[in-house]
Amino acid sequence: MPLERAILIVLDGCGVGAAPDAAEYQDTGENTPNTLGHLAEAVGGLNLPTLQSLGLGNIIPIRGVPPAPQPKAHYGKVQPYSKGKDSVTGHWEMMGILTEQPFPTYPNGFPRELIAEFERRIGRKTLGNYPASGTEIIKQLGEQHLRTGYPIVYTSADSVFQIAAHEAVIPVEALYRMCEIARELLQPPHHVQRVIARPFEGTDASNFRRTERRRDFPLPPPPNLIDKLAERRIGVYGIGVVPEIFTYRGFKYAERTQSNAQHFQAVLRALQSDCAFIFANFEDFDMLYGHRNDPVGFAQALAEFDEMLAAIIDRLTPTDLLLLTADHGNDPTTPSTDHSREYLPLLIYAPAIAAGQSVGVRRSLADVGATIGALWDAPVETGIPISLLDMQGA
Repeated sequence: MPLERAILIVLDGCGVGAAPDAAEYQDTGENTPNTLGHLAEAVGGLNLPTLQSLGLGNIIPIRGVPPAPQPKAHYGKVQPYSKGKDSVTGHWEMMGILTEQPFPTYPNGFPRELIAEFERRIGRKTLGNYPASGTEIIKQLGEQHLRTGYPIVYTSADSVFQIAAHEAVIPVEALYRMCEIARELLQPPHHVQRVIARPFEGTDASNFRRTERRRDFPLPPPPNLIDKLAERRIGVYGIGVVPEIFTYRGFKYAERTQSNAQHFQAVLRALQSDCAFIFANFEDFDMLYGHRNDPVGFAQALAEFDEMLAAIIDRLTPTDLLLLTADHGNDPTTPSTDHSREYLPLLIYAPAIAAGQSVGVRRSLADVGATIGALWDAPVETGIPISLLDMQGA
């Protein structure tokens, strides 16, 4: 029975050990990452029965997730190829886009002349302009923002230009327009990968919180698998940040959900749609817990996802293909609060699969896209398809 639908779920930030080039990203010494392995040790073991049955514990040792004697899924890990350890680079690589030159980053803040031109275009001054945690910078500058009305500009170790504003001071639509202005301004050599709107609420530093009206304004992607599928009239359903990462190009349906619980419900809706490729990102692991060095919260989010995954698997048909991977690491147990350069897990499951086998170490996330594209004879030239013969009963 041929496979007719692919569901790709990205567990944002869930790396499985330092990649060979981790030193190029300063992920060494006390910052040497192993997101899932270190996390499991930090909390005394994980309880992930669904992922365990698929073969997550067959990829690397994970306390509480032993290797499955007969894993239900093909399993392995991926060494990322592209230069960069951020979400856009990872998702682009999955769809066949290899980033050979890293996007610009600003460890000392953006050039003064760039900020001055941005202020001129939006008609007001700004606060900040330094790398920071999004939750910390609104604690530091949020009250000054309330007094002045000046938006907060900041960056991180990633190629991002982030703008934070209180929703009662700068309405969300006005904040989005500021992001559009920044996106127009940020041209080479300052072509940052993403401009991100970060609205927040609260009365003072003790209770400021970011709202769920974040919006990303990325660079448009080069041609990729989603474009090819759209040309072939293969419906693509994007969930979470995924449609924004690809500037909504090629998607038949797109849901900009903002939490793992919302992503899960969107996946269930997508399974009832006429789309043959469902592409979802579950980012709570990374956004809420990895960046905040919160292993307990990270572990709880994984346990909740494991239950969601069981419900998704129950709804698969005999012609479905489910792929699970990650876009980068984000080890909550290291001093760093940034993404980490890691190997990424890979689980490939189909209800008709006889028995899971190791697919080894893949040399690019493009192999994921190549495997999906092979279902519809839409080759991804930068990746090597993983043989699906065993999964189709051949």
